[in-house]
Order: sequence, then structure tokens, then C-alpha cells
Amino acid sequence: MAKSSNDLFATLRTYVSKVTEGEKSPAEVAAALNGWARESADALKSKIHEEVEASVAKMGFVKREEFDRLAAQVAAMNGGTPAKKASAKKAAPKKSATKKSAVKKSAAKKKAVKK
Repeated sequence: MAKSSNDLFATLRTYVSKVTEGEKSPAEVAAALNGWARESADALKSKIHEEVEASVAKMGFVKREEFDRLAAQVAAMNGGTPAKKASAKKAAPKKSATKKSAVKKSAAKKKAVKK
């Protein structure tokens, strides 16, 4: 990272000197810096995408598109339609409600035993 920050500062110094000497206008420098930032962001996104793809492949995961395509092929071989995805939005029962009802039931049993 130190190298890239040094490169950035060197580039900025070069542009500042060109503006100071009148070789470039501030608008030209701003456009050049904007283009450089866009290119750097694209390169970084590409590198991150490659790293994520490699890590995911190592873990044995597949992409959603690949899974859906395979599911469609299996369904076609079985003569049916692809199975619907299970709803991921189903909320799990609240643990606190379950615990409270269990506590109430055990308290009711204790009272019944005492009587």
C-alpha cells in the first residue's frame, strides 16, 4: 500500500507543478485525476471479484445461476418443472417466547403438584 500512496503523491505533485507552470488547466487536471480514480476503482473491483471467485470455488460453493441452471436440467430430465426455492424469509420462532411458555408450564406443574 505504501507504494501506491507514494505513486499517488508523486502523480499529484506532477499535476500541481503542471498547473503551476501553466501547462495544464485545473479542469484538465481534475479530469485526469477523475479518470485515474475511475480506472483504479475498476482495477480494484476486478481484483476483489477475482479473489472472491477463487475463495468461493475453494470452499466448494456454486453461483446461484449455476445452481438454477442445474436444477432446471434435473427437472427437465425428470419431466417436471424446477422445484420452487424454499422461502428464506420464513422467520424462525422467537426463542424468548418459547422459553417463556416453557417456564410458565413448569410453574403451572409445580403449583398443581403442591395442591
